[in-house]
Amino acid sequence: MANPMLNDKSLEKASTWGPGSAASADTMTQWPPPGMERPVGLDGESRGMTMRGTAWATAALLALLLISATYGWVQTGSPTTSLNSAGQPVVNYTIPMLAWVGVGVGFICVIGLYFKPRMAKVIGPIYALAQGFFVGAISKMYESFQGGIVVQAIGATLAVFLVMLFLYGFRIIKVTDKFRRTVIFATLGIMVFYGVSFIISLFAGAGSVSFLSSSTPLSIGFSVIVAGIAAMNLALDFDFIERGEKMGLDRDFEWYGAFGLLVTIIWLYLELLRLLSKLRN
Repeated sequence: MANPMLNDKSLEKASTWGPGSAASADTMTQWPPPGMERPVGLDGESRGMTMRGTAWATAALLALLLISATYGWVQTGSPTTSLNSAGQPVVNYTIPMLAWVGVGVGFICVIGLYFKPRMAKVIGPIYALAQGFFVGAISKMYESFQGGIVVQAIGATLAVFLVMLFLYGFRIIKVTDKFRRTVIFATLGIMVFYGVSFIISLFAGAGSVSFLSSSTPLSIGFSVIVAGIAAMNLALDFDFIERGEKMGLDRDFEWYGAFGLLVTIIWLYLELLRLLSKLRN
């Protein structure tokens, strides 16, 4: 699911956190108001957040995600077939419990980082490793039934990321207040819908929300919309990172921005994986 932290309110709070705040006792790292010269350390090196630094932090988190996903893939078994009471074959597939633990750890990381953003350099890698195992296990499940789909989903995710970066970089997509509010409200709506669907499935069984996994035109259209909203969240992430650099936020917030970008990328990948599976069916 999309990152709930990279928004205007978070950016305003970030300008008052840590060494960047006016209340900081470390006069060597005091941050000037937005628009003034970026502070530097005794060695003359900039101590502020940069887009390049955020890109390197994102690459590091993606590397950890890939390592963990590989392990999750290896630890996930293949489908087995058994007979039900009527003597009909039933395909069984089990996701390792550690994968669901990873989902829980990831959720805790998101909540924790909302209150302790300067811990992103520590919490970010933990999140990448925890979610990576889950992503690897889910990917193995899809690949077991639809060979080659994971490569397609990865390629589609990379393509969407590059297209959004191009559109944002050349200001073809402009992140205005109206655009930002629309994407955020749409994202929150999807979060609520998924949450309600999950609760219903717990009490009424997975078949009660078969709409999410069916291959009907309506279900495919829904997945296209959700994937599109996930892509729009990339624009919000790029905007947050760019404005953070201009505001001269502390360098620690490079990891904060990278964390948010990683959350969006994972969500986009999973939605594209689901969409491709529906299209194949």
